Amino acid sequence: MKYSEIMVRYGELSTKGKNRRDFIRQLGKNVRDVLTEFEGIKVLAQRDRLHVILNGNDATPVMDAIGKVFGIETYSPVVRLSKDATLEDIQKTALEMINEQYEEGQTFKITTKRQNKDYPLNTYGVDNGVGGYVLDNIEGINVQMKQPDIDLRVDVRLTGIYLSSLTIQGALGLPVGTGGRGTMMLSGGIDSPVAAYMAMKRGVKVDMIHFFSPPYTSQQALAKAKDLTAKLTAFGGTIDFIEVPFTKIQEDIKEKVPEGYLMTIQRRMMLRIAAAITLDRHCNGVFTGESLGQVASQTIESMRVINEVTSLPVLRPLLSLDKTEIIKIARKIDTYDLSIMPFEDCCTIFTPPSPKTKPDLDKTIKFEKNIDVEGLMKMALENLKVTKIHVGDDYLNAQKDVFAELL
Repeated sequence: MKYSEIMVRYGELSTKGKNRRDFIRQLGKNVRDVLTEFEGIKVLAQRDRLHVILNGNDATPVMDAIGKVFGIETYSPVVRLSKDATLEDIQKTALEMINEQYEEGQTFKITTKRQNKDYPLNTYGVDNGVGGYVLDNIEGINVQMKQPDIDLRVDVRLTGIYLSSLTIQGALGLPVGTGGRGTMMLSGGIDSPVAAYMAMKRGVKVDMIHFFSPPYTSQQALAKAKDLTAKLTAFGGTIDFIEVPFTKIQEDIKEKVPEGYLMTIQRRMMLRIAAAITLDRHCNGVFTGESLGQVASQTIESMRVINEVTSLPVLRPLLSLDKTEIIKIARKIDTYDLSIMPFEDCCTIFTPPSPKTKPDLDKTIKFEKNIDVEGLMKMALENLKVTKIHVGDDYLNAQKDVFAELL
């Protein structure tokens, strides 16, 4: 079936009152960003529906992309006829559409809505005319008004006549960008991409902050973090990736801080830097991938000591999830296989054998005086590197191509 467009229905947006227009505008922008690889696509974000005009593109890959975008309740591939289309035109299109789906023993019904009151046939006229034609031309098919196998919708609107027979569940949530802005402390592991996904589902536009410690962490580890970010662009469009040089800070902490407090003070420095970036970029909170009790730095006592360095909200979407639940979501959003690739992570280098699970705040502050907190922060913040990550970016494979050329 050659579809002419995808019709998108809004989810929670319908409850947004005076803000509805802003939510719809943002959703339209996000859909355009996600569909940039498709030539000729046109996105019309209207009050009651969003229309993706295919202009010759295959509907299937476009629907695969749309299905991940937050803020969409359901969507349907649609054939659009002119507003003056005859009953015969509607009948032929409906028959082709049902024939494509029909399996022996299935039932159907026709559901017509008529916004265009000037159309010569009323709702019942279209229902009966199309339904009778299908019954005459598909052997064995029967009408079923309640819960049919195929519900073909005919929408007679002022702009045309739209036929659809598939309704597909969308990603729900709110359009990314309507829930404010935050930053995400993104490692190369399983948890932080899932936390970012959950923040994005509630409409938050997240900038990724990644701490990079060469030569202890490799270019492949950096590319992996960028590729994880690229995976997340599928849910709402382009994401800023902020690379923070962290080598000198980690080396100083290892040299000057007692072993048991290495992890605590390292995490405090990370959060200090993340908070400074957050404020500089006019964001309102820092998201992390922490899950309560999962590792030494994620006990409630550790969180209290680490959080002490900032008054900004530190948001933890995974706080009460166990690892099995987090992995399930990671597989669903296609980040798991990338996350488990064995490249170094700055959070795991210099890890002491027995980090403090219940660090003392006074001792932490005392030991922290051994390092130049302000000077190290200034150095890191002056050497940030920001990259815009787009849908379809692939940094690990790009590195392989460069390496192959050198050989």
